[in-house]
Amino acid sequence: MDFSYTSEQDALRDSVRRFVEREYGWEERFTIVRSDGGYAPRHWAMFAELGWLGAGLSEEAGGFGGGGTENALIAEELGRGLVTEPFVPHVIATQLLAGIDGETAADLIGPLVMGESIIVPVLQEAAGRGDWRHVDMRADGNRLTGVKTLVEGAGRADNMLVSARNGDEIGLYLVAADAAGVSRTDYRTLDNHRVSDVALDGAEAVLLASGAQVPGAIDRAMEHGLIALCGEALGVMDAALWATRDYLKMRKQFGTAIGNFQALQHRMADMLIEVEMTRSLLYAAFGAMAGDDAQASTAAVSAAKVQVSTGGLQVGAQAIQLHGGIGVTEELNISHHYRRLYAIARQFGDAELHLARFAQARDQN
Repeated sequence: MDFSYTSEQDALRDSVRRFVEREYGWEERFTIVRSDGGYAPRHWAMFAELGWLGAGLSEEAGGFGGGGTENALIAEELGRGLVTEPFVPHVIATQLLAGIDGETAADLIGPLVMGESIIVPVLQEAAGRGDWRHVDMRADGNRLTGVKTLVEGAGRADNMLVSARNGDEIGLYLVAADAAGVSRTDYRTLDNHRVSDVALDGAEAVLLASGAQVPGAIDRAMEHGLIALCGEALGVMDAALWATRDYLKMRKQFGTAIGNFQALQHRMADMLIEVEMTRSLLYAAFGAMAGDDAQASTAAVSAAKVQVSTGGLQVGAQAIQLHGGIGVTEELNISHHYRRLYAIARQFGDAELHLARFAQARDQN
């Protein structure tokens, strides 16, 4: 099988890599994460100008003709630089709008792709523990009541896409971020990303879709988000691997570089295996998502997420161990790699949830 990327995909990846190298140095990142908002508006405008916000969306939906592979490539390079911009939530929001019928949803995509507005998906609840299929928020006509958690980018959003239950049906609603009845609790997570718990108390909403199409559209959009998240994790893991290799070649003990010690070489080999297993499962997910078998796609995406959740933590932990005490300091980037991998391992469901999702999809296939 040919796993090489097209020339267009290579060019896309190179453009993101150049951005990280030129615009997102380590000191620049520290300035951003310590700011009040935790992001740089000029960077998001650059994402839009370079076409990244529509690269993974089909032309029919208002994007530039790509798909999950393009989103994962962008996220992988952003992961190398530990970029905190909420690219993965953007992927979910655009795919969700593209997956439902109606002119309102279609009209919202254009400004999103151009960076003129920001819409965030508001799908998770505390009781679901990362499972977006758990919905307790209630809809009474066009009024929503309930609490959603871990909403990334809510502090800068213009609108929110909210899942809510109306009787036995799940509906998807559009809620203005500044609407009456909307309140937020903003906080910074372990990996320096900014998230919010969003409470709705009779907040007015616009129904975008309801009925049988909604759960399927949410699942499909979440799979695109998970693929982008796994791509980001691959970038973080790969960066941690080679940063550790460079450190072992430079750090000396007993008159020689510690990278010459066989025991440490074995640890590096284990880290490399985890990185390459993640890459292989990501490729498998690309292929499954391009096919027509929904259950195969679900299984492949969850398999990649399980590997990211387990292998990612192993790579991050080994990187810190091989650096020694300096590996846990705030000033060294390797501790930030581990913290991001730790958060990704639990984002949108942990390994246990996705093992169950994988098994269910395989049983139904």
